[in-house]
Amino acid sequence: MKALLVIADGMADRPLKELGWKTPLEAADKPSMDHLATVGVCGIIDPIAPGIPPGSDTATLALLGYDALKVYSGRGAFEALGWGLEVAEGDVCFRCNFATVDKSLTVLDRRAGRIADADASKLAESLRRVELSTKDVEFFFTNTVQHRATLVLRGSKLSPAVSDSDPETDGMKVRKIRPLDNSLEARLTAEILNELARKFHEVLEAHPVNKERVARGQPPANFILFRGAGTLPKIKPLSELYGVKAACIAVTSLIRGVCKAAGMQLLNVESATGTVQTDYMAKAKAAVQALETNDFVMLHVKAPDVASHDGNAKQKVEVIEKVDKMLAYILNKADLGETYVALTADHTTSCATKNHEGDPVPLAIMGPYVRGDDVNEFSERACAKGGLGRLRGKHLMPILMNFLGKVKKFGA
Repeated sequence: MKALLVIADGMADRPLKELGWKTPLEAADKPSMDHLATVGVCGIIDPIAPGIPPGSDTATLALLGYDALKVYSGRGAFEALGWGLEVAEGDVCFRCNFATVDKSLTVLDRRAGRIADADASKLAESLRRVELSTKDVEFFFTNTVQHRATLVLRGSKLSPAVSDSDPETDGMKVRKIRPLDNSLEARLTAEILNELARKFHEVLEAHPVNKERVARGQPPANFILFRGAGTLPKIKPLSELYGVKAACIAVTSLIRGVCKAAGMQLLNVESATGTVQTDYMAKAKAAVQALETNDFVMLHVKAPDVASHDGNAKQKVEVIEKVDKMLAYILNKADLGETYVALTADHTTSCATKNHEGDPVPLAIMGPYVRGDDVNEFSERACAKGGLGRLRGKHLMPILMNFLGKVKKFGA
């Protein structure tokens, strides 16, 4: 037996006025998702706990069966791992954004107009030549997808106990990074980050790429925001926990990093982009192929979250319908006599607030020996009536592994 977990990032939502007070899932034409719910068993999941808005990192950790409240050690290391950077014990890693600021360092656009990869790569190359005044600390900086980037600090006296420079909203000034405790390590790390922020800004302000962007009417990517300080998490791989061979299909470095930390093989899909224009069918084909040689496959799609953060309900409905067609291919091509298919979201992302929210997300599982229920629609409100009831994120993996016969009996 095998299992496929499809995670549509941020797909869950709240009822929206522009959709007649339906959620995007309720408004979308999604026959494959509804079929999965009809023949399977449904429920709703609080990824972390009721009412707690999860990050994509903690939510994915939870959906893979880990207690994120206990093992989470910050986002930065996942970003670095997922982009193929070497992360050693003691390294402190950060998630970064290329951003647009004015002369007073007020953030005008936290994503620099979702800068194209090609422009971001040229800017990152120049930033790597910056020299630190502290010679016993190294840094490694690389761009990932669009405005996203990652930073690794390596040295003997560093700490993740530092604040973010990201104000988390446009119209606010860049925050000075501060130590979060009184240790020498935290103070040194904060000093290094503030120095890097200043020197990076000087390089970016004068860079030809940004001058060309301004000439084209695009926002310059003239500042790097640091956030999510993190170190390597101490978790057991899925192979050790359940004795399974596992693979991950994802584009965003954060999700790839979580999966790599969980011991999963990272599979690449050349035409997948992590945007709403991603190649959904190529991801579907990769998932079917991966099921031939793996016990467990996780397929992640970032697109619904992108539409949600942009507050674009119409686009979110369209994306959900594309995800549904992706799912249709999988259900037609996979060996459903030997495969369990689970569909969920990692968190609710509201098109109204443009933020992650603490609302539960829908779940449906179909497979050879699933005890079905009366749900016949995949949506937030419909799945709440399902046979699985209301679960925590960390409960999903044991449920799937139980279907595969990989969970040991507890007790005599």
